[in-house]
Amino acid sequence: MKPAIINIAHKKMKRLLIIISVISLSCMSACKKFLEENPKSFLTTSEFYTTPQQIQAAVDGCYTGLGTPWASIFVGLPLSPVLSLEYLAGYSKMTFPIGNDEADFLNPSDPVPNTNGYLEDWWKDIYYPLENCNSVIDNVSKTKVVDEAAKKKYLGKVCFLRAWYYFLGVRLFGSIPLKTTPTLGLDSLQLPKAPIEDIYNQIVQDLTTAEQSGLPWTDKTGHVTLGAIKSLLAKVYLTMAGYPLNKGNEYYQEAYDKTKEVINSHEFTLFPSYADIRDPANDNAGGHIFMLQGDGDIAVNIMSYSALPYQVPISAMNGVGGGLTPSIAFYNSYGNDDERKTGFFYTQHADFQDPTKIIKLDQPYILKYWDDIGEQTGKYGANIPLIRYADILLVCAEAKASLDGGTTSDPDAVNAFYQVHHRAFPSSAKPASITFEQVFKERCWELCYESQTWFDMVRTHKAFDVVNNKVVDIIGYKAPNHTRPFKESDLLLPIPFTEIHLDPQLGK
Repeated sequence: MKPAIINIAHKKMKRLLIIISVISLSCMSACKKFLEENPKSFLTTSEFYTTPQQIQAAVDGCYTGLGTPWASIFVGLPLSPVLSLEYLAGYSKMTFPIGNDEADFLNPSDPVPNTNGYLEDWWKDIYYPLENCNSVIDNVSKTKVVDEAAKKKYLGKVCFLRAWYYFLGVRLFGSIPLKTTPTLGLDSLQLPKAPIEDIYNQIVQDLTTAEQSGLPWTDKTGHVTLGAIKSLLAKVYLTMAGYPLNKGNEYYQEAYDKTKEVINSHEFTLFPSYADIRDPANDNAGGHIFMLQGDGDIAVNIMSYSALPYQVPISAMNGVGGGLTPSIAFYNSYGNDDERKTGFFYTQHADFQDPTKIIKLDQPYILKYWDDIGEQTGKYGANIPLIRYADILLVCAEAKASLDGGTTSDPDAVNAFYQVHHRAFPSSAKPASITFEQVFKERCWELCYESQTWFDMVRTHKAFDVVNNKVVDIIGYKAPNHTRPFKESDLLLPIPFTEIHLDPQLGK
């Protein structure tokens, strides 16, 4: 039973979202009389949170926002807001013939238009889930339907999810409204942008609250766990140490210490092979600290078919693909003896109709999201990794290298780096020390096309110059698939015009 896209109880969650949507719409009505009426056609929140089952359904409903950025904008087509994170980094391209520039507008342009529909999708994918989280936290905090231990766990899960959504929003848009209470009237519909530091402080507060909620380190069902909470907190601290807050050593130390808690728990491990990352038997365990839960019938994994070659008959869905294609320059940056070159990519495949026929592809394609079941049935339901143990090991290494001035010989940091590197290069010897540049490149190679690279580039103001195999300042660097070098104005998305029209304070 899976909680994220489809969560624990699909039908209960769907009913809950309808309830919350109706309540929200009622609050937005301009008719004061209507707001004062006693609703007769739907449940109010006070009527809903009356049984343990309803509370469970409400909490489960908060997971749905994890999957919305991965949803196809046009059903069945390889178009999704989350793909824009890869276009931003500049190491991928879209080959699907969409016929307009919006889908991959994040190639730097002058200027990035805030009328782009994909911006609106990102904004909604952040603030709709946040409204649900605020409502659930408010109501569960007051409930006497469940005991205090259960209440703390429920609140811990939702506090984590609220932190997740705000962490996504502040990294994409920068200064945005900060709201931690449910919408109950028209007076709370328009809010000013909050200082970025205030948003990060709220994220940390939610995660430290979640740490104390009594959740287990792991959970095979895919619910929020203590491992996910501590891992996200480490990533938040690492981000706060860099741009735009530049809090430096204090927060590099916090990030390093938090990763050590995750590592020393001995609850997680790297999978022996890269194929293990895609194996459904390993979902929500081992190297997967937190995942987006999928289902081939209800919650389709768009990444699986987006990464296919466009109109090449190697799967049941041979007419769709080309949403996420690696650049040749990035692929060539891997060493020939790097096992990720064949673990993460493929250059040929058997014909779906005739398995004895091997089709040689025009370029490398991404193997990370290959779904054996989906390729046979056309129903793509594989889970998507959101936090991998490899990520946390590299956060540990980067935090300590940065803390020590760019190079560290700290045994824990070196060992964390080496675990990831050694899996890619089994014959490599453990180094005596590591540098920030080594770790940054390792993150680019290990976490490619997992919605990580762009955020790494923004928080460090660095980029991996894949042609010259070196880390450079992001400003002035032209990525392989971009039309011009990066400028400072490229590093945050503009708030959508439609939102500024509704709330002029957002334009200030």
